[in-house]
Amino acid sequence: MIPDIPTFAKTTKSLKEIFDSQGADDFAKAVRQHSGLLVTDTTWRDAHQSLLATRLRTIDMLNIAPSTNVALRNAYSLECWGGATFDVSMRFLNECPWERLETLREAIPDIPLQMLLRGANAVGYTSYPDNVIFEFCRLAKKTGIDVFRIFDSLNYIENLKLGVDAVGEAGGIIEGAVCYTGDISDPKRGKYNLEYYLDFVRKLKDLGIHVLAIKDMAGLLKPSSAEMLVSAIRAEHFNLPIHVHTHDTAGTGVASMLAAATAGADVVDAATDALSGLTSQPSLGALVASTAGTKFDTGISLKEASALNEYWEECRGLYSPFESGQKSGSADVYTHEMPGGQYTNLLYQSTQLGLSGQWSQVKKAYATANRLLGDIIKVTPSSKVTGDLAQFIVSNNLTEQEVIDKADALSFPKSVVEYFQGYLGIPPFGFPEPLRSRVIQGQTIEGTNRNCFEGRPGATLPSLDLVEAKEILEEKWGAKSEYRSGAVEIRDVDVMSYAMYPAVFDEFMENVRLYGRISYLDTRTFLTGMKVGQELSVNIEKGKVLIIKLISIGETTNEDGMVNIQFEVNGQPRMAHIKDKSTGSESIRRPKALKEVAGSIGAPMPGVVLKTIVSVGDSVSVGDSLLVLSAMKMETNVFSPVKGNVSKVLVAAGDQIDIGDLVVEIEETKQ
Repeated sequence: MIPDIPTFAKTTKSLKEIFDSQGADDFAKAVRQHSGLLVTDTTWRDAHQSLLATRLRTIDMLNIAPSTNVALRNAYSLECWGGATFDVSMRFLNECPWERLETLREAIPDIPLQMLLRGANAVGYTSYPDNVIFEFCRLAKKTGIDVFRIFDSLNYIENLKLGVDAVGEAGGIIEGAVCYTGDISDPKRGKYNLEYYLDFVRKLKDLGIHVLAIKDMAGLLKPSSAEMLVSAIRAEHFNLPIHVHTHDTAGTGVASMLAAATAGADVVDAATDALSGLTSQPSLGALVASTAGTKFDTGISLKEASALNEYWEECRGLYSPFESGQKSGSADVYTHEMPGGQYTNLLYQSTQLGLSGQWSQVKKAYATANRLLGDIIKVTPSSKVTGDLAQFIVSNNLTEQEVIDKADALSFPKSVVEYFQGYLGIPPFGFPEPLRSRVIQGQTIEGTNRNCFEGRPGATLPSLDLVEAKEILEEKWGAKSEYRSGAVEIRDVDVMSYAMYPAVFDEFMENVRLYGRISYLDTRTFLTGMKVGQELSVNIEKGKVLIIKLISIGETTNEDGMVNIQFEVNGQPRMAHIKDKSTGSESIRRPKALKEVAGSIGAPMPGVVLKTIVSVGDSVSVGDSLLVLSAMKMETNVFSPVKGNVSKVLVAAGDQIDIGDLVVEIEETKQ
């Protein structure tokens, strides 16, 4: 049910109008001078990333957009883009993230739109050339983003500076973030104490940020800690707007946000009630009601916010396949420190990796992985490194000490190896030894003879030739491709999608070539398909509606697994000949590697073989890469633990394998 919320005549300039007409500096002044507590609604980004594995589709946001534009007219911003939404939209939803932003901007003209930018990692999981970051931010601002929350997954100031400079050049609002971990209220907790954060905020302010964000990605900021941290920052930086973000994993979110407001915060994050709590943000309705009539009044009507919430209560049911099954908050977050935005995604990945019955072990291993990595800030992409290592530990039944002792012989996930090589930057207190040296022994950074970066990775990466990249895409998918009849226009934003996720973008474009733009479909149909006899109305543009009726589904042929589909489009009969994906091939039983034989190489995790690197007869040394596996965004290079000659290669690209399956046999030679 979409609510009809009446519009109101404007009496004062909105924050969006101030930014558009006067710029980011005046926007920041207006935020600081605002009477009351401002709110960012995270429903369209972090809330569904935290609860529904980032699966919320654009059509469900657009349905409620006009009402949202009215009900949240006094909000600081709507967070709707960036973070994991960028690759998930292409990877799983078959949507273009740039088209999502463009349509949301058109539908929400009166509220600032906000994105999450991973500093030098943009919206990816690694470092990119500097010119890519600058171009990405330019296009994001042009397409509709106002507020850029910029963070670095290790609080590495050099990576943050790149993001700040790029957003500044693009003309956006620079919301620089300090990522929070540990517990400043506990003097025994260690190195992440109050002075650490105050020193980092000083460095951020020196970079020229407009707004400071405190990014508590795991929900570790207890009410007493929030009061302590915000009041200390406010005492030093009276004119700097402070925006606090948390997750409600332990159930203390509302209390922490009210404590932050009392201590001097200008803005807090919240989500519509139906998508709040647990690993998401605190309840918007609770904050609105708790502050109504006080000096912290949000200016948001509880009646109007509740009307929006009724829509989301119904909408959430469509996404039940992606629910984590979590029934309540859990204080064990103070032990494992897993970010709220990662929780449901990692649970889903663990299920796909065959670890669904070992989720409690994965959470414990997450804490173990954090210690092995050096007790780091954990937020994408460093949280992905931690999660990959945790799953690796559980899959291979390793102890913390065994990881250290056997590091030079283990085939760690690619993300873990690259972390120790410095692809993400340098952690606050350095890399742990001897683990780092053992992991990167024999590794080299592509195109160099070095095994690690010494400083900011992007500083030594060559610029991406954007013109050449566009030419490549034109030849693959555009007017110069073999699919000229179905060629698409290659835009500058497509080059950015390709620069961030080349393989994911190519797969997305292949789906576009085969099926067209399917973002017009309603979510129930998108997720479950049509039933015979069902009629569907699809709005593909203003004034253009397709009436589709499924007539019949033929029998699957054994020869090629294809099936004939008969349907009508606006009354005209049509037929399609498609692959029946419900008839999977029989699973292959593969021999297992012999643990007592060093040259018998087994798969370190279940997944798909991306490519084999060696062939029978090849000579290999210790540490040479044999093949690359992939499972749920996690890539792993399988390395040789011995020197010798390859006698057997038992897998090929595309093969599905299980943990322990024999993949390569090597006849050892004496050293």
